[in-house]
Amino acid sequence: MTLAAPTAPAPTAPAAESLEKIAFRFHPRVFAALGADLVTNDVVAVMELVKNAYDAGAKNVHVRFGRDSTTGDYLEIVDDGCGMSREVIKEVWRVVATPHKMRRRTVGSGRRRVSGDKGLGRLSAARLGDDFRMLTRERGCPCWDVRVRWSSLAEVSDVSDATIELRRYGGDFGPSGTSIRIGDLKQDWNAQQLSDLQSNLSRLVPPFSDFGDFSLFFRTPGAGEDDEVQVRAHEFFKEPTYSISGSVNVDGDISSVYRHVPLSKTVGGRTQDNLVTWSQVKGDSKRDRGRETPAKRPSCGPFSFEIRAWDLRPEDTTAITGRFRLKRRAILDAIRDHKGISLYRDGILVMPKSETARDWLGLDRRRVSKMGPRLSTSQIVGYVSVSSQKNPGIRDTSDRERLTAGPALTDFTLLMENVIDTLEMERNRERFDPALEKPMASLFDDLSPEPLLRDVRAFAKRGDDARAVLPAVEAYAERTAETTKTIQRRFVYYSRLATVGTLAQMLVHEIRNRTTSIGRFLITMRDRLAGGADPDLRGQRDRAERATLALESLADRFSPLASRSFRRDRASVLEDRVRSCLEAERAKTKALGVRCLVPDSTTLVAVDPGELDAVLLNLITNSLYWLRAVEDRPREISFSIARIEGADRVAVEVEDSGPGIDAEDIERVFLPGVTRRPGGIGMGLTVASEIVSVYGGRMAVARTSLGASFRFDLPLGRPA
Repeated sequence: MTLAAPTAPAPTAPAAESLEKIAFRFHPRVFAALGADLVTNDVVAVMELVKNAYDAGAKNVHVRFGRDSTTGDYLEIVDDGCGMSREVIKEVWRVVATPHKMRRRTVGSGRRRVSGDKGLGRLSAARLGDDFRMLTRERGCPCWDVRVRWSSLAEVSDVSDATIELRRYGGDFGPSGTSIRIGDLKQDWNAQQLSDLQSNLSRLVPPFSDFGDFSLFFRTPGAGEDDEVQVRAHEFFKEPTYSISGSVNVDGDISSVYRHVPLSKTVGGRTQDNLVTWSQVKGDSKRDRGRETPAKRPSCGPFSFEIRAWDLRPEDTTAITGRFRLKRRAILDAIRDHKGISLYRDGILVMPKSETARDWLGLDRRRVSKMGPRLSTSQIVGYVSVSSQKNPGIRDTSDRERLTAGPALTDFTLLMENVIDTLEMERNRERFDPALEKPMASLFDDLSPEPLLRDVRAFAKRGDDARAVLPAVEAYAERTAETTKTIQRRFVYYSRLATVGTLAQMLVHEIRNRTTSIGRFLITMRDRLAGGADPDLRGQRDRAERATLALESLADRFSPLASRSFRRDRASVLEDRVRSCLEAERAKTKALGVRCLVPDSTTLVAVDPGELDAVLLNLITNSLYWLRAVEDRPREISFSIARIEGADRVAVEVEDSGPGIDAEDIERVFLPGVTRRPGGIGMGLTVASEIVSVYGGRMAVARTSLGASFRFDLPLGRPA
């Protein structure tokens, strides 16, 4: 006989009257766990305790390492802030994650805003050492003595039994303030860790800005009382070679002033005012390409910034070493201690608090991802100032090592990248290699032997001997050697384009491989969905087909860069190529309200369509970027096409109603590396002008005020 498996009774819902509400409970070891895991290292833990002193309104904070004959090594943090009364200790300090600072946003006379709001910073002490003692006094109140043994808290079974010792202190103490002494330290602080702590403390307030009366003092283990030093940045930080300072308003417009002050003082410096609109910033953002209605203003809020930079080659630091009586190693160490960009909220450091977070903006990644000279974190010292009130979306995580992801951080990062781009762009103008300014064709003029031959023939006609010819030959040799070096530098610069070409080849290959497979699938889908298919499904299929065509068009546009040998016997209808390129940028022209004027004529030119698109797109995208800065007049891009009398060529003029071109840039705008566009590499107009030159033409600036105008000529094609 087969026995049936027992059947489990069906669960029944509890009766309404049996519903229980069970409260969360916390084991006392949460204090030690939070303290150990809240921050990533001991340096950050000390800085959190110093920040608490700042939030208490302290004007002076002393960080001291010492040794007590009874308790051994200790770390002490003493401040002259507002201190705490017995009631504050009981109702605020002992409450983990208290919202007290969120409710009380200012301290003292109200001039200093409180930086913290999580109510967890005090637990950083548990990471540093097991024994905690605090003396604290509010003005006009008694001094109180608080003691905690973190390991003892973890030994009790219920959080209600996790207690602190609180007693009135009968010894001498100042009018107000707090003294924290942490004993039974969990690590021995070596020389490198102490150096890291001191350098990070020096960044706690901006190194070259007046953010109020807050001073820090530091004493290493074994040092005497008279050996305590004030922590501050070096004087040479006040005299940077390059700097940019300014602000971002609530609409996302960046106003900045760039300054170049040569340390040698042998040549004059330069000052440049810059304005970049939020529309321009968004237009250059990869994240927003294709959006027809980008956000009208950033979600991060307004903020200010200042960034200073130096060239650090040995020859560049000579002036600093002489003026400030420093060794070069000391200069590099000082910049290393403050390197990168620090974020300050209400005057106190938010990011970074450790070496691993120095490049929180990703500057070093940008440096290797784009062509052209870039600044690294080791060359700059900067700050960004935000506030709790105006920038609520810019928040740091509980481990104090990152900023919380979200739209505010995305927009904030985008704006700061543009500021860095502007600084790099202006700095590169000071460092521009004169060898690159000479037109490519004229570089070979100095290699011509004709002048030397004329001199030799003249010498021979007069019957001079070889000694008379020697100076001319030597002059030619010197001229040839110098020109050879110039050509070498020029070709090193242009060789970077070979890398772009290789990447373009890969891109074109991968796109076309994928679109071929996708295209076959879409054809199959079209056959199977013919007739009574769901309208939504048909719509998705149609959108997929359009997307595939767009990818194929993208591959066509990259093909001129990817190809090493063009078929220049191909012809293009110029007006059709103009309309095609404008269609590729339709989302931007629509979003900006740009009116595009194209003649109704039909002009056949003997130019490869891909190369012609490269020329037109460079000019169109350049116009669109600068048109974003125009608010007081209609935005337009117009094309004029006219045959050149007496030649089988056509003249093309592309003009816009943007801000125009600076007079100083007219002769340089087609040179490699020259750009006024933050983040640009200065190769767009160079590539466009050199493609035109391949077809026997020349590109030039036709007008610079009330908009930019470029003129070039192309060969006419012959109908097939």
